[in-house]
Amino acid sequence: MPDFPKASSNFVPDGPGGGYSTASTAAAVADGAAIAVVGLAKRVADASGELTILHEVDFTVQKAETLAIVGASGSGKSTLLGLLAGLDTPSAGKVVLDGVDIYALDEDGRAALRKEKLGFVFQSFQLLAHLTAVENVMLPLELSGATHAREKAEAMLDRVGLGSRLKHYPKYLSGGEQQRVALARAFVTEPPLLFADEPTGSLDAATGESVIKLMFELNRQHGSTLVLVTHDQSMAARCGRTITIAAGRLV
Repeated sequence: MPDFPKASSNFVPDGPGGGYSTASTAAAVADGAAIAVVGLAKRVADASGELTILHEVDFTVQKAETLAIVGASGSGKSTLLGLLAGLDTPSAGKVVLDGVDIYALDEDGRAALRKEKLGFVFQSFQLLAHLTAVENVMLPLELSGATHAREKAEAMLDRVGLGSRLKHYPKYLSGGEQQRVALARAFVTEPPLLFADEPTGSLDAATGESVIKLMFELNRQHGSTLVLVTHDQSMAARCGRTITIAAGRLV
């Protein structure tokens, strides 16, 4: 197994909920951590009044680190990942990505930051059905105004073993092939940050294993910071560090 970046040296347990101390997290922001989370919380109204999905959590992720977020279904891990990506808004706290406080930006600003700095891999692939494999991979390049988008997309699909499937629409691709297209799309812009939400959750074991190997290989080659949500302990073990979330708290 390849060597992955080890855990950050500034981990300081912060009381019963675990995580990082606020002082430690603030220092990490100043030191240029890839991701810094400070007092992040998510609460929603429900029939009983208010439901806390995510309690105030603090942690940092260093550049080029690989981090797994694990926990049972309903523990809050996907909510946390969505907040890290700016896809949802927190009830409290902040998220600093590559030096930018994303919730100090408006929605358009967060979208622009994601386009520039973030690749995202979903469990359900999220490919556009009316676009071919190469067109799906070209999309983020075209949105960012990159030149030679088709050539770059074709080269990336060739790297993930789909050079002969460029013109196939998603419905004609297997689940594993669709996830490879999704990986190619996430990596083609060479983002400094990559988030993955249960990236093998809808794949069989053998196909999932091949996708896992490919994801870590691409991540190592690009030197990006990887944060993935998974319930798969074997996948989590490949990361340099794991944090566990239970009932919305880091433990």
